[in-house]
Amino acid sequence: MLDRPETKYAQSGDIAIAYQAFGDGPVAFVGVPPIISCVELTWEDAEMARFLRRLGSFTRFVHFDKRGFGGSDRTVGAPTLEERVDDLRAVMDAEGIERAALGGISEGGPMVMMFAALHPERVSHLILCSTTASFRGGDDYPHYPPPEMVEAFVEEWTAKWGTPETLTVPVFTPSKVGDEQFLRWANRYERASTTPGGLRAMMRLNLEIDIRPILPLIRVPTLVLHRRGDRVIPVVNGRWLAEQIGGARYVELEGDDHIPWVGDQESVLRPIEEFLGVTAAPSAERVLSTVVFTDIVDSTRRAVDLGDRAWRDLLDRHDLVARREVERFGGRVVKTTGDGLLATFDGPARAVRCAHGLAAAMGADGLPIRAGVHTGEIELRDDDIGGIGVHIGARVGAKAGPGEVLVSRTVKDLVAGSGIVFADRGVHELKGVPDEWQLYAVTSA
Repeated sequence: MLDRPETKYAQSGDIAIAYQAFGDGPVAFVGVPPIISCVELTWEDAEMARFLRRLGSFTRFVHFDKRGFGGSDRTVGAPTLEERVDDLRAVMDAEGIERAALGGISEGGPMVMMFAALHPERVSHLILCSTTASFRGGDDYPHYPPPEMVEAFVEEWTAKWGTPETLTVPVFTPSKVGDEQFLRWANRYERASTTPGGLRAMMRLNLEIDIRPILPLIRVPTLVLHRRGDRVIPVVNGRWLAEQIGGARYVELEGDDHIPWVGDQESVLRPIEEFLGVTAAPSAERVLSTVVFTDIVDSTRRAVDLGDRAWRDLLDRHDLVARREVERFGGRVVKTTGDGLLATFDGPARAVRCAHGLAAAMGADGLPIRAGVHTGEIELRDDDIGGIGVHIGARVGAKAGPGEVLVSRTVKDLVAGSGIVFADRGVHELKGVPDEWQLYAVTSA
């Protein structure tokens, strides 16, 4: 029998992430927990411990507490989707895992889907269980309850958090209603995971998550599991997800428990074990990335007014500041364009903050620039990049005014909860790009 593993820590920037690793199977499998987690207490529930030991019998399994929860640093606020992806990468790096199967449950789903689109070379398989691409129901996404219904549920849930009246059992694990031993464990697990305020902050942030635009960009083998009677995330979300991800395998399960280790465990574990026996190398030539385009406003006129030498000095100053800012925010300068640059980032919030900082720095030097930011699919071409995502980023930047940073709707949705403030700039046609595009100006980053 697998012994209870020790809890270790990965460093994600200044944040310590608590995680456990166990098992010696041929496939590294990193599991991202649902809304709340506390790896230390997982082993105190017999069913959950049995589920984990079963995973450890055929994989090298790793699970962790998101920042703000369980044994991870708690005084950090609710983590954005970008920060959660950073934490996942930090855990993999700390454990020396170069490539792994990723499993995401509930709100952990968007996190692993984002990671798989950004870093396909590090993902062998993607397993999505009881999850959704958007927690923001509405006319454009009727598969999830409307925000006002979710907010009312969250208020009642937080009011009863950690008490015998908790909504966790009847809503997330209805098959456990009446099981007093499980209720006592669930209450301890809740209190050890987060406070009522922490839960409320996380759920409000989740309501802003919408990763629908990136689903067609996921090109790793994907398994979608969903129970037919799930009361937290309706089963139509799982069906829709599988339709949007190319080649995804969909398995619909009986039962109404949202949590996979409650209820019929084998119906969940058997498809996973079978699926992980499939090996396929992902294509790393096309990946999800955030691109930043900048260019100097009225560069031709300024070059004529200044003369060649002064203009060259000004461009050298621009390139120096630009490279410094891109490096500071963890990006990569792909190339300079004479009067601007193209850079890529694996985090949209970092890209926006870099562009905003660069516009401010160059404006202070009397050299106003405009910038465009977009998250989408790019093609890797040796040291260069191309593809529709690059074209959209360039066209977004072309719409910006002097000193302005414009972003696409995709970027705005992906940085929800980051504290970045936008102003709506309306719907635009982008030259050579299909459809109309909602654009936003960064007012505070």
